[in-house]
Amino acid sequence: MTNVIEARGLTKRYGRAVAVDHIDFEIPAGRIVGLIGPNGAGKTSALKAILGLTTFDGELRVLGKNPSADRAALMEDVCFIADVAVLPRWIRVWQLLEFTEKTHPRFSREKCLKYLKLTKVTLDHKVKQLSKGMVAQLHLAIVMAIDARLLVLDEPTLGLDILYRKEFYTNLLNDYFDEHRSILITTHQVEEVEHILSDLMFIKEGKIALDCTMEEVQEQYVELMVPPDRAEAARALNPLFERVLFGRHIFLYQNADRASLKELGELHTPSVADLFVATMSGGDA
Repeated sequence: MTNVIEARGLTKRYGRAVAVDHIDFEIPAGRIVGLIGPNGAGKTSALKAILGLTTFDGELRVLGKNPSADRAALMEDVCFIADVAVLPRWIRVWQLLEFTEKTHPRFSREKCLKYLKLTKVTLDHKVKQLSKGMVAQLHLAIVMAIDARLLVLDEPTLGLDILYRKEFYTNLLNDYFDEHRSILITTHQVEEVEHILSDLMFIKEGKIALDCTMEEVQEQYVELMVPPDRAEAARALNPLFERVLFGRHIFLYQNADRASLKELGELHTPSVADLFVATMSGGDA
């Protein structure tokens, strides 16, 4: 399978500070990857390197190209949605669509209008007349109407209400994604994207803390919920993480004997959010 992104020793420094610290990873074609990390973990710096927006050390290939040297050619096959949509406030929507149609050969006005019909944005609106959420809707409609091989989403639904957020991810799966396209998502709203992800990457202090498929998450990790009187027995089986919820102890294990765990309590597959908290906490509740 062809890799859309390949990184070897990818590093980004700002003076003496290291934002991305010699990381290696691959993203195959036809995958939806969640790049999850706390603020300051290096997500934005990694995205900027992938998009050719910053210099870097190490090796990085995106769609077979060097993002820094071949950015113009790369952007014909890559679309990017930032957490803040920056559009000219004076422009009308129909003018923006006309401009995009003339400048990007893979833009489909028909698809864009289809997405806009789901919103209250009209062609005659000026950007300055739109609310923050409507600007985000307009931006999403334009970008999703571009036939790109790689879609990079950085907090794509920030400022949108829950109804449109769900609609956006439904459209993303039904109308945009296929085996020839790849999607890279960074978000703090992990519960919203968990059901669409095929792969998961956690980044912590500039390093990759976890890199696996969602199938591997289900195979390798399990949560055990026990009453207080069985907590010590559960701790003896070397959990990765422990937390307490409504008086019951919840332990996270990796590659554990599930039969032994089941004798102590209830087993569950951990959510991405719970796995993230455990990974970032380093085992400390």
